[in-house]
Amino acid sequence: MDYNRGMISEERLKILTESAKYDVSCSSSGSARKNAGGMGNGYIAGCCHSFTPDGRCVSLLKILMSNDCVYDCKYCPNRVSADVPRASATPDEIAELTVDFYKRNYIEGLFLSSAVAETPNRTMENLLLTVKKLREGGFHGYIHLKGIPHADASLVREAASYADRMSYNVELPSESSLKLLAPQKSKESLLTPMRNLAAEAKRFREEKRKGAFLPAGQTTQMIVGASPETDGQILRLSQSLYRVAGLKRVYYSSYVPVVHDSLLPDRPVGQLREHRLYQADWLLRFYGFSAEEIAPADADLPLEYDPKCAWALRNLHLFPVEINRAPLEVLLRVPGIGARSAYKITEARRFARLTFEHLKKMRVVLKRARHFVTCDGKFYGAKSETAVRGLLAATENRNAVQLSLFSDEENALKALTGEL
Repeated sequence: MDYNRGMISEERLKILTESAKYDVSCSSSGSARKNAGGMGNGYIAGCCHSFTPDGRCVSLLKILMSNDCVYDCKYCPNRVSADVPRASATPDEIAELTVDFYKRNYIEGLFLSSAVAETPNRTMENLLLTVKKLREGGFHGYIHLKGIPHADASLVREAASYADRMSYNVELPSESSLKLLAPQKSKESLLTPMRNLAAEAKRFREEKRKGAFLPAGQTTQMIVGASPETDGQILRLSQSLYRVAGLKRVYYSSYVPVVHDSLLPDRPVGQLREHRLYQADWLLRFYGFSAEEIAPADADLPLEYDPKCAWALRNLHLFPVEINRAPLEVLLRVPGIGARSAYKITEARRFARLTFEHLKKMRVVLKRARHFVTCDGKFYGAKSETAVRGLLAATENRNAVQLSLFSDEENALKALTGEL
């Protein structure tokens, strides 16, 4: 399909891709990509990036099938009561556009969602028809499909059989907030399909069927700050979703007032709270921490320290630990020591007793770790809790512009887990 002669006009494409940008559950969004084919304004609307199960970064067409929603979720710019331009596309239009962009090497896959147009079942049927057309037409790219709350389970299961990943967005962390801000959704309408898909994937593996069912698993998104739940409550829900529904990732989106409503805050939450939640989420998934250890149920994460530092400061009686004897799971809890460094240490100490000089040569980051470890019995950190707190806070301020405050941890875990 030639884009300039295609079925989706540039105006409709812009509306449908702009409307999709608020969903963060495919890692990153909103990036423009230069068009070698001379399309329109020189950029492809709706290109974003995500990560496949083997760790590759892929470019996706991120688009809604429709933004003409019958629901009235207070926080949503596409809610039925919002005065915004509306647009819809057919399964044929989305499938042809996806294949056309794929053939031109603009994208490597599709992130497809939709507002609830007409009814949940009708919307889910259109999403199913789109991915079915793509797969049966020979499209082998990555597909991330959004599930529709209240849609029939058989439609969801069939759609999942064609997708690499599916996601149901929890959006709000409690049933009471859903009732207040998204009255047409319910906790069960979101969690039940997640559990059903996880059970189907488990059966698929146990029966050793050919291929894989949702090989990239499931994700969800939570809006942070639109409702009064604390970080402790949010992390407990995330922990439950990882354990019970087997989710691959929970995404956090700090609230931004894109629509006005008396039930919503007037000010944005800010990125730092979202960032701390992502750091805490990393501790849940890869470092053996529980939500109960990271934050009390009635409290938010401290903003002045990253969550691992905050945990260590609350548990100074457990430190310092001896680098030459501490088990791997203990090393992973030392602030500043990431997965790569922890594994380096456990391997190196098999052959010699390690000193601080050895750690420096191994490029273990000691700026924070030195306050919590001894090496061959020697300690080079601050000796009072007040000094440690001041030095850690100073380190945080210097690193404030970084995307991650986990030193080498994030890049190491990319290699270890195959996921960013």
